[in-house]
Amino acid sequence: MANKLLTDVELRANWSLHHQEDYAVEEGTILTPAAVDFLREHNIRLRYVVPERPGASMTRTPIPVRNGKACYVYAATGRELHEKPEEMTHLRGNQLVPKMHPRIAFRGKLDSLMAQLMEVEVMAAEAGEEQILTDLEELLSCIRQILAAEVKDVPLKELRLLGLDSAGIRRHSHLVKETLGIDHPIPDYRMGRLCVALNALRTQVRETELSAVRAFTESDGQCTRKDIVEELNRLSSCVYIIFCRKLAGYYGGGDAT
Repeated sequence: MANKLLTDVELRANWSLHHQEDYAVEEGTILTPAAVDFLREHNIRLRYVVPERPGASMTRTPIPVRNGKACYVYAATGRELHEKPEEMTHLRGNQLVPKMHPRIAFRGKLDSLMAQLMEVEVMAAEAGEEQILTDLEELLSCIRQILAAEVKDVPLKELRLLGLDSAGIRRHSHLVKETLGIDHPIPDYRMGRLCVALNALRTQVRETELSAVRAFTESDGQCTRKDIVEELNRLSSCVYIIFCRKLAGYYGGGDAT
């Protein structure tokens, strides 16, 4: 899709009608030199917006613009930057942090976790395990909501997973003998490819949870996003429940491998 062109003619027409101090344009819009001059002369700020696309679920905070150029801020110090350095990335909006920042590392862990979960979904689909696939889709949706809550800096609502609330998840993951009739299983390659993959997925969730703790623990030891850490803890328990259910024959048919 070609980038849109913003001219001084369009800006003058809008100014004559509204005299607005800011003007919304789509990201990627190209400004003519005359448009840049008009913005500067009338002290008009550009507000960049992301056009809606089918299937899009995430929104981004517009980047402030001054004199036709994006304005960035180093989040740690508040220092203004006129260009985004390659070694830095967006924490939120125009706030930049080094790519090794704990929050960015956590987002990377979530990304890796979703990728691994989808690999397990492929295995479940190929094995004819439709119910396991449905349960994994529910967990994938949960991870996406965790990512959205972190990026947008909004509270994460507690979700029912596998038809269970927090107490139910704790009970089913701790009392396997009582709920499924088997002892807590020790992972073994003879359990088959899908079970081994589910066990690996469980460990990946645990690593992501630890990454969240590192990202959101302040110097005084206080965690600023307990909702995210707790949801990841519930998520790892859910993967373990699916693993145990598979071994206990809970899901019925499907390929044993």
